[in-house]
This record gives sequence, structure tokens and C-alpha cells, in this order.
Amino acid sequence: MDLKEIWKDSLEIIKISVSTANFQAWFPQTFIDSIREVGKKSVIEIGCPTAYSKNTIESRYFGLVQDGLSKTMDKPCEVIFLVKQNPDKINLTKLDTPLFTDKKESENLLPLFQKTRIRPSFTFKDFAVSGSNQMAFAAAEAVATSPGTAYNPLFIWGGVGVGKTHLMHAVGRAILEKMGDINILACTAEDFTNDIVEGIRNKTTPEVRKKYRKLNALLIDDIQFIGGKDTAQEEFFHTFNAVTSAGGQIIMTSDKPPTEIAGLEERLKSRFEAGLTVDIGAPDFELRCAITQIKAEQKKLNLDTEQVQLIAANVESARKIEGILTKLLTEIHVKNIPITKEMVESLLGKGVEGNGASVKATPGETIDIVSKYYQVGKKNLLGDTRTRLIARPRQVLMYLLRTHLRVSLEEVGRLVGRDHTTVMHGVGKIAQLAMTDVQIREDILRIKKSL
Repeated sequence: MDLKEIWKDSLEIIKISVSTANFQAWFPQTFIDSIREVGKKSVIEIGCPTAYSKNTIESRYFGLVQDGLSKTMDKPCEVIFLVKQNPDKINLTKLDTPLFTDKKESENLLPLFQKTRIRPSFTFKDFAVSGSNQMAFAAAEAVATSPGTAYNPLFIWGGVGVGKTHLMHAVGRAILEKMGDINILACTAEDFTNDIVEGIRNKTTPEVRKKYRKLNALLIDDIQFIGGKDTAQEEFFHTFNAVTSAGGQIIMTSDKPPTEIAGLEERLKSRFEAGLTVDIGAPDFELRCAITQIKAEQKKLNLDTEQVQLIAANVESARKIEGILTKLLTEIHVKNIPITKEMVESLLGKGVEGNGASVKATPGETIDIVSKYYQVGKKNLLGDTRTRLIARPRQVLMYLLRTHLRVSLEEVGRLVGRDHTTVMHGVGKIAQLAMTDVQIREDILRIKKSL
């Protein structure tokens, strides 16, 4: 039996029931290691590259894998998953996918990407999917398949760094790959407003209107920016009507739903809500692991499962994950050394500058919040008591001061009455626990929200 062909045929069956992003995240490096016949059934061992991928596929997709193999083999199958590298390095990412093309075709589209301002690096394939963004992903895929008819307009909202822009540009890229030289434009609401202002100033308003109103698809980021700007809203109202009336697609992203955008006219709110409004929540631990793996692969960083989980447990958004990986890449290139767990912990302890909202809380307020959250008196929290009921909140406090407020080790030590080596141990301990202890992750998240 040709194991590669059996697995490829089975994956084609599995792919029908799995989103493109999840399929690309978990299945490309899997393979059939062996098949043996036991009575009237086949026992099939599936190799997975890491323990994390094995556990994920086994828990999420066991039934799909077993069903796919049974249909391919035309007999009952028992599936066993194991951690093993593929000796043949089979590249299963080449399986035919209608929305994606090979590298050569992408290069041929480069002039179109530049003309339309679509970011070619943002694809569906590289978008990790979980419960927090599954509906938005499905809606974006539907729009990419049938622009102008599926959901029009599509309004995606959510916090900073959750993937709104990525999804929007993924739709744009898919449309370009499917339809070629189509009249499509990706821009920000600020770009749109600036064009309107320049048009008025230079008496070129008709050209600006023609630029936007003749589009087959308009992808506009941060639409909340036009709130309170009467002229921009007036022009966008007519642009919206012109594009949608001609059967064109409009996709918008925002940091809040239409009803909560301050200064937005009611007629625009009603049009924004006429299509589909979907939100993207903050990524959970599992999704952050998938994001870390995808972005590490893009940067050609070889992270093991523990390093992936360490980053995912301590970094909250995709942008911050990318910041950590960029610093990691710089570190190994400058020092010419392999990635180690200690190196990852060190970078996590330093934080990631410029990736996320500024922290307004002071160290003193952080101490108060941790004390109140754990119902531990400040005197005990900063004192010499070493019982676990006190020591663990103290370690969480050190971790937050160091990673969230970016206070130096020496200053953290001064605040909690410990030397810097004790602080390093406490920060490392919580970073490790955040990988495995759901309660610790929940505690840190809630305290950060308070901060």
C-alpha cells in the first residue's frame, strides 16, 4: 500500500470538514507511519511533529481522521497518534485549495497588490482559527467566494491585534487571485478622509469621488475614524450607496460595533448593520499557540512545543507574539546561538515595546490591586511570610511588575523587599505556571484588566 497516497486521499476528505486555517495549522506535517491489519480492521499509526500537535489533533479531529481513513481504505480503521517526525518531509501544504495559488502566481500578482494596496502576506492560510474568531473567519471566506452577494457589507470589529485587518486583506487577496485585475482598493478611514480633504483643497473632488465610487470592492480599515467628521461621512454615505448599488463589496473594520461609534450618523449606522456584523474576541491560549506556530514558521524559527506554549501563555495578542518572535530572531542571529527556554523567558521578562495599549497603573496601584484580588493584606504581601497562600500572590505581583509595567528587576526587588535573583525566580515560576495552570492564566488576565 502507498501510505502517502492513502494519507493524501484521506486529507482531502478531512479538509472538507475543517476550516482552511485550521487544516493548514495542524495537518501539513502529519503522515501515516504504519498500517497493520488486525482481523477485519486496519490499525493506522499517524505521526505528528510535536506533542502539542498530537494532542490537539487527537482531541479535536479524532473522529474526522478515523472517518476519512475508513472511507479511503473502505474498511473499519483504528487510529493511533504518535509524536514522530516525517522521515520523507512530505509537503502536504500543496493540496489543491481554490482560494490560494503557488508562489509564482503570487509574484505575478505583485503589481496588482501594489496597485490595490492589498497586503499579500495576509492570507486565510496563515490565519489561525478558534472559537473567538470562527464566525468572522467563516464570513470572510464566504465573501471571498461570492463578493457582493454573501454578506454586504461585512463589518468586523474587535480589540487591537485580534486579526481584523488580516482577515480583511485575506479577502482582498483571495478576490484578486480569483478574478485578476478587478477594481478593488484597501485603505484606512484616515486615508479616505485625507483624500476628501485634498480633493476640496485642490478642487479635485470629482476625481476623488470617481476613485472610490467606481470600485468593485472597497476594504476600509478603522472606519470609526470618520465618526464626528461630517464631510467625510457625507462622502462615505454616497460612496457606500454607489458601490453596493452596482453590486460591489464593502468590508469595514472597527474597534467597536456601529452602534457604539461616537458621532456616527444614524443613516450610516443603519447601512453598516444591513449586512453582517461580527466581532473577534481576544485569542485564547490554544489560539495563541497556533498563532505562535504560524508566525514562527513564517520567520523560519524552529520552536519546540514548550517554547511555543511559554510564549502563548505569557503574551496576549498576535502583535505582541510577533514582537517577541522578531526579538528572538534578532537574538539568535546576533549571538549565533540556538533558541533556548531561558532565552525565551528572558525576552518575555523584558516585555515588548510598542505593541499594545500603554499601562496607566503605577507600581503602587498594582500592589493594591493584587492585594485586593487575592484578599491578602499589603503587609503580608510585601512581608517575609513564605506560605503558599502568600508567596504565590507575591510571585504574581513580581511577574506583573516586571512583564506588564516593565519595572526593572532591581526596582521590583525594592518594592517587594527581595533581591533580584528572587524576583527572577518568581517571574520565571509564574511564566511556567501560566503554561499549564488555567487558574493562574485567569488570575493574570483579570488583574491586567483591572490595571
